Amino acid sequence: MEPTDLKDLTFSKKEDFVTREIAGETIIVPIRKQAGDLESIYTLNELGTTIWGMIDGKTKVSKIIEAIHENYNTSRENAARDVVEFLQSLEEARLIQSSK
Repeated sequence: MEPTDLKDLTFSKKEDFVTREIAGETIIVPIRKQAGDLESIYTLNELGTTIWGMIDGKTKVSKIIEAIHENYNTSRENAARDVVEFLQSLEEARLIQSSK
């Protein structure tokens, strides 16, 4: 999926996961009954935490890309690539859904 395909989309977090800050790391933990699977626990780096924090069902992907471009002193192209790749990985893990 290209950044231009996503720029007007918004995403929301699925409700069967919670986010916790533990020892300076952001961790996403499932709250389903079969939560014993450690492969369902995700740790985010700083960039991932920033993007995750902007996923609210209202903020368009284009705004997230712009924020990453400005706050991480990177080109728009790199910001777009990083945001799109991260959103795709979150979708594949079923942590987010499109809310367009």
